[in-house]
Amino acid sequence: MALNQTTIKNEIARLEAELLEKQNRLNDLRRQLSPEEIKDYVLQGSDGKRVRLYEMFDDKKDLIVIHNMGKSCSYCTLWADGFNGMLQHLESRAAFVVVSPDPPETQATFAKKRGWQFKMYSSEESTFTEDMGFKNGNGWLPGVSTIYKKADGKIVHISKAAFGPGDPFCAAWHLFGLLTNGVNDWEPEFKY
Repeated sequence: MALNQTTIKNEIARLEAELLEKQNRLNDLRRQLSPEEIKDYVLQGSDGKRVRLYEMFDDKKDLIVIHNMGKSCSYCTLWADGFNGMLQHLESRAAFVVVSPDPPETQATFAKKRGWQFKMYSSEESTFTEDMGFKNGNGWLPGVSTIYKKADGKIVHISKAAFGPGDPFCAAWHLFGLLTNGVNDWEPEFKY
């Protein structure tokens, strides 16, 4: 038996409120985890210079690190394009960087083509990405880590989240979900 329109609208409103409540609860629980001290990793900037994690904070106490799988991943490119559009907002609250396994010169060329303005660092000679939980036996994984610089200079890992189609970190999936046929097997491309 089909549901009437009022019942469907009420169920949508209930589920939207429940999703928001659960997302807020998830974020609250993540913040309750004990921060884990991490070492001051050394990565390579897009100019090839070695940069310590501590330096990536600039004048901020918080650092958002996007773990990007590199230029071969159209999904990671989609997320990065979105973050680029929000960069000023993100940097008003925290330092923001994108880390990938690509060599610095590859990152620089790809970022220039895409018009990316955020800072990029290569983890190709570091265990940083793996230590943060974004590399396994199958390869690189996309996601985000949040890191905090304490007053005593120690660096602590606060939280992390994985990226994947439909996640809350990319608006495209949610907008497509509102269309007549939903996402409908859509996949991002490098060029349209």
